[in-house]
Amino acid sequence: MTYLLNIYKEFQQQFPEIAKAYDELALKCHGWGPLNEKARRLIKLGIAIGLNSEGGVRSHARRALAQGVTTDELRHAVLLAFTTAGFPTTIAAMKWVDEVIDKHKKS
Repeated sequence: MTYLLNIYKEFQQQFPEIAKAYDELALKCHGWGPLNEKARRLIKLGIAIGLNSEGGVRSHARRALAQGVTTDELRHAVLLAFTTAGFPTTIAAMKWVDEVIDKHKKS
């Protein structure tokens, strides 16, 4: 289990009502508008890249792969960050996404 998931599980145990409300809000936001699942997953990946959030990038890459997003689509989303988020952020995100892809292929 990854570091971020462990932290969130601890948060859920310590503050179950808050975690439940957060999860419900996340589901409502995710499903609200006209964007399809693939678009939502790639947008969330892009946000995580822009925040330089390793846990977020890994999590959203895993979720995107689980929803049928291709490896080329994931890498394209990372490359789109290059001119907005910069070289170091993009290179780090590409490494994280490639590691998720490698692990996904092995499972």
